[in-house]
Amino acid sequence: MDVHRDSSERPVFRPLTRSGGDPVSISGAGPAGLAAAITLARAGVPTVVRELRSDVGGRFHGDHQGIENWTTRGDVLEELTAIGIEPRFECASFREGFFFDPSGREFSLRSPDPFFYLVRRGPGPGTLDSGLKAAAIACGVKLRFGEREQEPRETTIRAHGPGGCDAVAVGYVFQTDMSDGIFGVLSDVLAPKGYGYLLIHRGQGTMAACLFDEFEEEKRYLDRTRDFFERRVGLRMTNPRRFGGTGQFRLARSACRDGVLLAGEAAGFQDALWGFGIRYALLSGCLAARSLLSGTDYDRLWKRRFGGLQKTSVVNRYFYSRMGHTGYRWLMRALREAPDPRDWLRRFYAPSLWKSLWAPIAAHADGWMTLLKNT
Repeated sequence: MDVHRDSSERPVFRPLTRSGGDPVSISGAGPAGLAAAITLARAGVPTVVRELRSDVGGRFHGDHQGIENWTTRGDVLEELTAIGIEPRFECASFREGFFFDPSGREFSLRSPDPFFYLVRRGPGPGTLDSGLKAAAIACGVKLRFGEREQEPRETTIRAHGPGGCDAVAVGYVFQTDMSDGIFGVLSDVLAPKGYGYLLIHRGQGTMAACLFDEFEEEKRYLDRTRDFFERRVGLRMTNPRRFGGTGQFRLARSACRDGVLLAGEAAGFQDALWGFGIRYALLSGCLAARSLLSGTDYDRLWKRRFGGLQKTSVVNRYFYSRMGHTGYRWLMRALREAPDPRDWLRRFYAPSLWKSLWAPIAAHADGWMTLLKNT
């Protein structure tokens, strides 16, 4: 990447013109890093991805996760296909789910369009990670596992995952004879300021408590969440295996640091309310690559696409974490009474002037504001 500065010290990007020189170096073989690599390689730019772990998906254990589909009117898979990320991985659409409020009251939510697409994470066959890996190799991307990133000045895109911990998900992956289904519960007794979830698809299951507070008590809350789903939906697990993970959220003013473009969780691109980050990771990786190819300011690209959604999620998280059980009950009732819960969520996430103004206050209050300087 060719970057220089004008008199105002704002970075100015020049289009990438390499065709046979040194390859673009990307740090991290997660969704953001691989999406960036695929985009560059398809444009004819030599690209190498360095990953410290021995394979893709090393942070995960075959657990189910979701690619959210409610922040836009259009379908997320169509958007990804349009930017060159075809779904070469197993995914299942879910238009219906069953959720519980803090009192244990059940709410059935249905939408004509998918709320999200269920994928599995990890190095195994059929996962999101292995599908992106195969696509990258097919494009000619060089993957180097077990390698640290080069010197910062030699790395062009950094997409190495979270650098801190603002949320913890702890749970089990397992086999089961239960029917496919999506279940969730909002209760501080089970998951402080977060939620518990149970995802079942084709005999594979993931159950977890997602905590935004009291991380040191994760085992106690996991046990409570497991007991809740056993009592309320008849949870049955065969060969359960424990897993855990963390998430980091940041409201960044810039995703450029020392001439390096940050993508995915390395930039804090994550839904601060529910923790759905895969869509942001894939989009930011593609946009970082497009910035290099076109010379367009990267910050301008990501802010235009999802900067407003990031601000809204931080404000939503601020109020969600403070409203407690009364607010959780209100949220469940509002979704149940909506003609289309997915459309209600889209409007709930829609950027607005008051949320844009409130976002820095909410981010500072929760310690989620960061200034990544262009130096």
